[in-house]
Amino acid sequence: MTTTSPIAGLHAGAPAPGARFDDGLPRARASAMGVDASAVAAWLDDVEQAGLDLHAFMLHRHGHVIAEGWRWPYRADRLRNLHSVAKSFTACAIAFAIEEGRLRLEDRLGDFFAEVPPAPHPAAAMTVADLLTMRTGHAGETSGAVWRRMSSSWIEAFFAIPVETPPGSNFVYTSAASYMLSALVSRVTGETMHAYLRPRLFAPLGISGETWDIGTDGINPGGNGLWAHTADLLKLGILHAQGGVWEGRRVLPEAWVAEATRAQEASNRYGYHWWVHDGGSYSAIGKFVQLVRVFPEAGVTLAVTGAIKGSKRLMPLIEWHLPAAFRDAPFDGAPADAALDAALARWQSPEAASPWQRAFEDTQAERPGVPAVGEWRFVLDPNEGDASELRLLFAEGRCECRLVDREGEHLVTAGLGRWIESTTDMPGADLHHGYRFQDSPVVARAGWVDEATLRMVWLYPETAFRDLVECEFDGERVTLRRSVNINSGALALKDLSGRRAAS
Repeated sequence: MTTTSPIAGLHAGAPAPGARFDDGLPRARASAMGVDASAVAAWLDDVEQAGLDLHAFMLHRHGHVIAEGWRWPYRADRLRNLHSVAKSFTACAIAFAIEEGRLRLEDRLGDFFAEVPPAPHPAAAMTVADLLTMRTGHAGETSGAVWRRMSSSWIEAFFAIPVETPPGSNFVYTSAASYMLSALVSRVTGETMHAYLRPRLFAPLGISGETWDIGTDGINPGGNGLWAHTADLLKLGILHAQGGVWEGRRVLPEAWVAEATRAQEASNRYGYHWWVHDGGSYSAIGKFVQLVRVFPEAGVTLAVTGAIKGSKRLMPLIEWHLPAAFRDAPFDGAPADAALDAALARWQSPEAASPWQRAFEDTQAERPGVPAVGEWRFVLDPNEGDASELRLLFAEGRCECRLVDREGEHLVTAGLGRWIESTTDMPGADLHHGYRFQDSPVVARAGWVDEATLRMVWLYPETAFRDLVECEFDGERVTLRRSVNINSGALALKDLSGRRAAS
């Protein structure tokens, strides 16, 4: 059973507020590394003014982290779903397999997979290079959300996708290509890509605690499903900024890094699972803007996590503010450094006016009129999710929300007028880009809008998602409405309604 600390918003066993997560990276003042901290503060302010939901960032130059911040309740020690940033880690696995003589860029899928339909099937001719550069010949994208709903073989599903143009010709971004790269690594090594990368990439970079989902074929989905720390995302970028060298040791071949971060075609600005920008910078970009951007000429790497609908909203602000901040030498920038410290302290404060805090500006912890006490149990009307009961228990400054379905009972504990962290397996994959959470951290709060409306926010701090849940009471009836801040699909589930059960 999960317990909670008496400190609102702190999970028992978690580091105390302000505790340092040791990522092994040195720190320095921005000015000491030739970066104008006032430009970083201005960038952060513009992000806020634009209403962009930034959760964390780390800025690195010349071997040192020079600015960083995590908006509460996000933390440096938490894992994060990196979404398609996983693709750039997958590219590293291909680099190692090629260096070890296990694969070649010109190797074809038909040489490794008996699952390829009988010849002549165009998928058999797809090469490693075609997959790396997203030139499969597919007509459209196959998202990871599609794979996660499958119970059958993902490899067979890949070969069932129509090949509309000759492989190696047209660029079409698709996670299906990355999955097959991971499958290739497993075929030629006899282990999962995650296991293969641990001694070759993760251990040398000091990355630990990361997890990678497993698909139906026992293969890591190479295009997504990787959960790691913000610092791990940063380290991937730093490694490439340094030409594949880490702390004096060569990890990736220099020639590979140069080729992977070069646009393979001028028309699409895509390398080997890296996006390439004008001016020589490049990025690994995941859904809802989990990204790392590298400015190799300036020796600068930026890592970001957030809940933003498309990187095109954030990239112009990065390009406007940050390159202008890079100087050739250290300078006396103590006032700007101090001002950035103050801005970050305000931004990271639990009391900062974040979207999830603003949801409770018009609520109160206690129900107006007749207080809410004990358990309220509702038998639900027939619904698509086969949920049968909703139970709300009000006690000791918290609301325990239980949903019962054919799989059992699912719980989220919300503080009344305060935040409480626990873990949950509450269903909701349709709101969360196809991800079904198991023992997932959730930070939740509840408040009464009026005597007939209970509002809750369920924030999942290892992801981009937070759910807004409202229960409206009308006599013996209840209606539960649940929506999400961001998603690739629907932003709300169908309402659940029911009648109060007899005592």
